[in-house]
Order: sequence, then structure tokens, then C-alpha cells
Amino acid sequence: MWAETPNPLSFMILKSFFLSALLMGAALTAAAHKHTRHVDPFIGTAATGHTFPGATVPFGLVQPGPSSGVAGWKYCSGYIHSDARFWGFAQTHLNGTGCTDLGDLLIMPVSRQYAQIADTAGVAQSNDKVNLFGSRKGTETARPGYYAVELLDAGVRTEATATPHVAYYRHTFQPGARRSVYIDLQHGPTWTWEGYRKRVKECEFVWDDAQTLSGHIRSEVWVDKDVYFVISFSQPMTRFTSLNPIAGFKGSRLLVDFPDSGVLEMKVALSTHSVAGARRNLAAELPGWQQFDQTAEAAEAAWEQYLSRIDIAGTEEQMKMFYTSFYHALIQPNNIADVDGSYRNTRREEVKAVDGTEMYSTLSLWDTYRAAHPLYTLVTPEKVGAFVNSMIAQGEDQGFLPIWALWGKETQTMIGNHAVSVIAEAYAKGIKGFDAERAYAMVRKTLMESHPAKSNWEVYNRYGYYPYDLIPLESVSQTLEFCYDDYAAADFARRLGKKSDAKFFAARADNFKHLFDPTTRFMRPKDSQGRWRTPFHPDAIGHAESGTGDYTEGNAWQYTWHVQHDVPGLIRLMGGRERFLNKLDSLFVVELKDVNLPDVTGLIGQYAHGNEPSHHVAYLYALAGRPERTQELVREICDTQYHPTPEGLCGNDDCGQMSAWYMLSAMGFYPVDPVSGQYVFGAPQLPAVTLHLPGGRTFVIEAHNLSKDNLYVKEIWLNGKRWKKPTISHADIVRGGRLVFVMGGK
Repeated sequence: MWAETPNPLSFMILKSFFLSALLMGAALTAAAHKHTRHVDPFIGTAATGHTFPGATVPFGLVQPGPSSGVAGWKYCSGYIHSDARFWGFAQTHLNGTGCTDLGDLLIMPVSRQYAQIADTAGVAQSNDKVNLFGSRKGTETARPGYYAVELLDAGVRTEATATPHVAYYRHTFQPGARRSVYIDLQHGPTWTWEGYRKRVKECEFVWDDAQTLSGHIRSEVWVDKDVYFVISFSQPMTRFTSLNPIAGFKGSRLLVDFPDSGVLEMKVALSTHSVAGARRNLAAELPGWQQFDQTAEAAEAAWEQYLSRIDIAGTEEQMKMFYTSFYHALIQPNNIADVDGSYRNTRREEVKAVDGTEMYSTLSLWDTYRAAHPLYTLVTPEKVGAFVNSMIAQGEDQGFLPIWALWGKETQTMIGNHAVSVIAEAYAKGIKGFDAERAYAMVRKTLMESHPAKSNWEVYNRYGYYPYDLIPLESVSQTLEFCYDDYAAADFARRLGKKSDAKFFAARADNFKHLFDPTTRFMRPKDSQGRWRTPFHPDAIGHAESGTGDYTEGNAWQYTWHVQHDVPGLIRLMGGRERFLNKLDSLFVVELKDVNLPDVTGLIGQYAHGNEPSHHVAYLYALAGRPERTQELVREICDTQYHPTPEGLCGNDDCGQMSAWYMLSAMGFYPVDPVSGQYVFGAPQLPAVTLHLPGGRTFVIEAHNLSKDNLYVKEIWLNGKRWKKPTISHADIVRGGRLVFVMGGK
């Protein structure tokens, strides 16, 4: 009964990470990690995946790992696998996002004597000048909770592991070499070199003693955030040198020297609250030295505890892709609260987490409401209540539910407010651990009170859509996304017995009908006089960052299908099932040309699997009576858009959403409408899957006769009875049972 088993991460708070490793036992040998051995953290670290290979624990605050660059969209995670040189090791990283931030507090071991540190005042904007202590990289190794690399120029082998709040390093220097560590408090990915120069607003540090450095960095890239730190070394330093500051930079840089040669360990404890909080985190999770191997073992054991909740059969490539996807999905949301529950809210006030220990951020909700959060309700339901409480707490602080939350702050990124969907889905599925009335109050406030940056309910309620002449950016996409949130709110209100509210939100959920043009059969922008935008180019891709377009990271071809909550209604608008299916066929055939947006990738015709608005679309065939086409497309997408290589993700992983799509689709179903609690059948890509559920229950999925040619579902059986519905409910799955797909070649 895994839900009642002591969680290694919470246990560390009571004792220490090292002690928990001992209690989990020497029996956890490499052979015991049968699930983690299939994880390859390098998947998605090249091309557009934007993942990172560093060490972390599930939902942890820190992610120590390599940084190879800082400026531009390609460095959203701070690392690209093909880069030949390293800047060093940052303590925080984003996983698969399309925006830059984190990458805080760079450290770099240095073993050779640098003859002279160049005068960097007014330097050119280049890696070589700004990053004085970079090194060519040699062999890299990564597994869950562990990362290592040979630094060829630096002459050091560096290994990293982590607890929830502490990064732990072991630097092995060459015999007889000088031992130094470079510390850069300016570092972090930004959009431009000018942004890099300005990212740090405040920086301060102090030597508490010869082995301990503490301080605070306030930076602003995506959000304005505070990082408090304590750096502890296993030996006293002999001296430190403050390097010449770069003109216009506020972040400090120092070179710290140590005696002798051999191994130097260091720990970097972080807090979002205070330096005192960082000290408490260090004392609670990692108080001693010479525990690196045990800490890495405990980190991997924490991953195994989660990944073992699903057993699968399949090829080695499928195993690697599936468990790496599972791993990526659990890197976030991140618990930003200290071990005593302290954190800073959106107003930078010192507060406590609702339950005393957990406050989750890194909520990429425009992406993750679609599949990642539904996946959490299946595989980590004990965490969902805390996720919801965190959304409520941030909502109460800032006046509306989070849209895209990072480090406890609001980025205002993307559209809609899909915390509404996540909360409504959790309540509909019977998830416990949050106050439903308090949650609903924030849902209602969010969807009724305008916020200048992201909602204008006066305009919306007056016209029943966002007119493009009044809302000049993303008017169609905003209308469609808010329709789904209104539907979610209506469902939540209905379940709470709030009939008037349920009626109001249900009516607004129908607003998508106002933007459907029956002539072109596209969702088309309309002005405040009710006139369609003319000329109209359904291929034209909109993007708010470029300041153009009626759609969000997509076009009319992709967003016309964004009616997750009322597929029958969309079919009727199209003129019936045959017209709907013909239009859907065209989506996967008509070529999309002149794509100038890196988010629109993974193309099959106009379908863009690399971006989230397309993720449910292949499953619409199954809801319109052509399940065989869904089955063909699921096979094609799994085979062509996912590969167990650094280039293996066709788009940003987006905090686990891309990975969650793969996991659920490989199991045989997908939540087109998450709030409904229904999963639409596609076709399994694995011969067998076992979900280990709370209370010792299991849900077994089998695909009989599955092969390269047998990709079609001929029959479905649930608990020995023939199943003819196109969906299966969440309740059917979590009560346990056996789902059998009988596969065939046509």
C-alpha cells in the first residue's frame, strides 16, 4: 500500500537525508533499482526538448547540474547536449520550458593556476570573456539523483547529487593539483546578453567561517525572485579572491582556494525564505560529510519509490522512453517551502505553507492541465491535494489563481487560467486534502473579477467572446481556453450545489460557438461589430511574444479543435459527423509552410505535436466514431515524435506534459476532457502495464497480439466483460481491475 508507506522525502525532514538512506537499507543495491535503470536523463537535452540531465529528487527545490550557456531561447534549461564546453554547475534548472530563468548560483571547480584574470570591464558579450573558468567536457554520466562529468581543462571529475533543498558535490582533483572553486552569483539563463547583464538586482554574501559562505541573490528574468543560500565546504579555505566585477553587473564572483589535492566536497543549501531557512534545510537534510554515495543512493531510492508504481513490458527503447517520461513528469511541481514550511509569497512576505510543509510552484498549467495533472491523479494522488492547496494559497495572495507559477511568483505567461481545471478535476475525482469551498471561492473570483494582464470579463461578458479589435492579441485562443475553464467551474459549482453559478458558467462555456465560421469551418476572429476578420489566413501562426496574431502559438487549423468539453457540439457546428471527420482528415494532410515559431514543431500536416493545443486532437476521431484513425495516429506519433536520444522530443517537454502524453497514450487512453474523469481509448503501445494503486489495488492493462502490424483495437474487455464505450472512467481504473485490448492488423 504505497500511499501509506513512509515517504523518503518527508522522512528526511524528521531525521536527515543520510539517515533515511541508512534506514532504507543496504539492500537497495543497483539491481534493486529496476525502474530507475531505464531512465536516461539525457533524453530531450538537445534540439527543442529543453530538458536537463542534472541531479534532483522528485518534486525537489534544487536541481544541481551542468550549465553550458545563458543567452537565448535555446538555453531555457541552461544546457545543450551538443555544447562542447561547460560554464560550470548551477543549482536550479527548468525542465523543458519555452522561457528562461533559474540557473542560479554557478560553481566551477578549478585545478590549474590561471596566469592572469583578464580585466573584464566592458568585455565583449561572449562566453569566453564572461565565463573565465569554463572547461571542455569529457564523459558525462547521469541517472536519477546523480550526475557526473570529466572536466578536461579544469582537470577535475565532478559528481553531483541532491536532497530536496541541498545540492551535494564531490570534486576529485588530479594528484598534486591546486584546488580552487569559482563561484559566480551573476549566473543564469536569459533571453539576451543585455538581459544577462541586468538579471541580478541585489547580491550579498558573507563568510560565516572558513568553511561556510552564505548570502542572498535577488534576480529578475521571468519572475522577480529571491534565492537564499549557504555553501559549505568539507575543508577550510586558505584564501578567497573577489574578481574584478564586470561593468554593469551586480552579481559577485569569487575564487576560493583550498590546500592539498584529492577530493573536495561541498554542499549548497537553498531557501526561498531566508539564509536562516537555508541553514535549517542543510541541518535537517544533510548535516555531515563523506556521505555522497549514501546520499546518491537515497536520491535514487526516492525515484524508485515513485517509478515502481507502474510496471511495464516492452522493448528496451520503450522502457527507456516510458520511465524517462515518468521521471520528467515528476521533476516538478517543486516544493519551495523550507523544512519548517516557510516561504515567501507573491508579495515577498514571510509565510507558512498551508499544511506546514509543502508549497508547490513551477506550475506550467497551460501545458500540464491536459495530461500531466490527470497523470498525477493516477500515480501520485497523495500529492494532488497539496498541489491544489498551493494554487489556492497563491491565488489568495495575488487575487487570482496561478496561470504559470515559478518560485512562488506569477509569470503571467500563456492564456486561460487552467488552475481552474486542475482544481475542478481533483474535486470531481474525489481527491482529498483541500477545502472545497475555499477552492471554489478562488475559482469563482478568478473567473469573475478582471485582472488587467490576463482577463477582461466586462468585454467578454458583453460580447460572448473577445473581439479582436478590443483584445488585439490571441482573441480566438483566449476565448476558447476560457470556455474550458468556465465548463470546469460549472462542473465544480454543480457538484457543490451552487445551481445559479453552475448555470452561469455553463452558459459561458458555450461561447466557442460565437467564433465558429460555418463558411470556412474554422474558429475565426470576430470584431466588436460581429464582423469576421478579413482577409483571413488559417495558416497564419499567432504568438503574443511577437505582438501579432489571433491565436496562441498556433493557428486556426490547430485551435479550431480546442473544444475539449463539448465534442458533440463541435461536430454539430461542423455540419455533422462526416463533415467533422473530413475536416479532421485535412488537418493531418494539409502542409503547414513557413513556420517561424520554434514552439510549433512535430508536424504531421497542420497537426503540431510539439505544442500542447494539438495534444488531444488525434483522439477526436475515436469520439466521432472512427477509432481506427485514432489508433493509427497514436502509433505514428509515438514512433516518430519520441525517441530515447538527446534529440528525442519533438518539442519542449513543458514540465512533463509531453512526457505525460506519451505515458498515457502508450497505456491505451488519454484525457481529452480531464474534468470529466473520462479517458478516451486510443491504442496501447505496450504489451502489458500494471498500475500499483493505493490500498494494494492494481489495474492491469494487457494488449493481446500487439505487434508492428497489429496496431488496431478489435475488442476491449474490462474485468471479463466486453466493453463497447469509447472511454473508461477514472473510477473504473482506481478501483482496480483488468483491461484487455485484443489487437489486430485491420
